[in-house]
Amino acid sequence: MRQHLSRLAVQTSGEGFTDLTAALNREIASSGLQQGIAQLVALHTSCSLTVNENADPRVLRDLTTYLRALVPQEGVRSLSGEGSLQRYAHDDEGPDDMPAHIRTALTTTSLGLSFERGRLLLGTWQAVYLWEHRARAHQRQLSLHLIGE
Repeated sequence: MRQHLSRLAVQTSGEGFTDLTAALNREIASSGLQQGIAQLVALHTSCSLTVNENADPRVLRDLTTYLRALVPQEGVRSLSGEGSLQRYAHDDEGPDDMPAHIRTALTTTSLGLSFERGRLLLGTWQAVYLWEHRARAHQRQLSLHLIGE
């Protein structure tokens, strides 16, 4: 068994999805490992990671629409719809700051994935995405820890 630990820099263009699959496969291939486990971690609290559909872009749009509805940018009110709007107290980096943290908490910041023959073991229509929850572009850092042989 061997280990390989690296960091990947990912530039986002604002809210939405960035496909990481090719970059992850390049990093796995360059490690020399053929089979094992890849642990991927987003080192931020306002973006997340997901394995999802890579063939139909409507899936990613629908996911964004759903999460926006679940976590509105302007604040929260009772699920019954009654009562006044409660604005988020944490808005140090702008109005999308706290909604991004909530969206990250509801999703995930780490993934454990198998790889085989130097490539991620994914289904035909699957890709690994960084899901940016902030409105503006960000440079994101990911940790990739590979354990295998």
